[in-house]
Amino acid sequence: MPMSKPIIEIQDLRKVYRLGDEKTVALNHINLAINEGEICCLLGTSGSGKSTLLNMMAGLEKPTRGRIVIDGSVVTEMNEKQLAVFRQGKIGFVFQAYNLLPALTALENVAMPLMFLNVSKKERERRAKEILEAVGLGKHMHHKPTQMSGGQQQRVGIARAFVNTPKIVFADEPTGNLDSHTTLEVMAIIVDIIRKTGQTLIIVTHDPSIAHYADRIVHVLDGDIEYIEQNENPIRPEVPELADHPAEVTA
Repeated sequence: MPMSKPIIEIQDLRKVYRLGDEKTVALNHINLAINEGEICCLLGTSGSGKSTLLNMMAGLEKPTRGRIVIDGSVVTEMNEKQLAVFRQGKIGFVFQAYNLLPALTALENVAMPLMFLNVSKKERERRAKEILEAVGLGKHMHHKPTQMSGGQQQRVGIARAFVNTPKIVFADEPTGNLDSHTTLEVMAIIVDIIRKTGQTLIIVTHDPSIAHYADRIVHVLDGDIEYIEQNENPIRPEVPELADHPAEVTA
């Protein structure tokens, strides 16, 4: 797929944490452009700075220096209210720990982001049902997280991330809590949606096997970009049959 113009531009980004007289450099003058429609992987070990970089792009942390431009907007100059509105309209998140609200059903968890966009209840439910069916959870819509397996919970998380059709999806170690079989299933779902819609995916992982799904792999080490690898043959998985199996109740 030919790449288009950059949708994310990171310019001279630096993040320093201070504790008393000590300082820790989490990011050291990062420069990076991510193209629209690209799957980009930030690959590195724990503590390398990859998650800090993702948090900066998502506006969850402020840099010490530098700027980030996303879809023409300078997010590093936004206040918290502006950032919240920007994320609601442009960004989806898939988390390692799922981050589902335990008191809500799968349908309610997925529909929730649409509430902040002033979408009507009827339309929220329609769109949430549609994407839950697309990820194979049609019969689990009214189950709460404790009534679902880890893989099913992550599928709910995927549905929630994509329900508002964001331009960019950030996935922070999305398979970190899953077994190898479920990891393949979850990655197939995410990549299939991204390839079909032309959305942009930034995925953070320490696992090189996950990186092979990406168009480009940004190797992060000690707060620096060590090197960038162009992946000429990214994995293009076939989505498995996502039949509704009986719920596996987790502890």
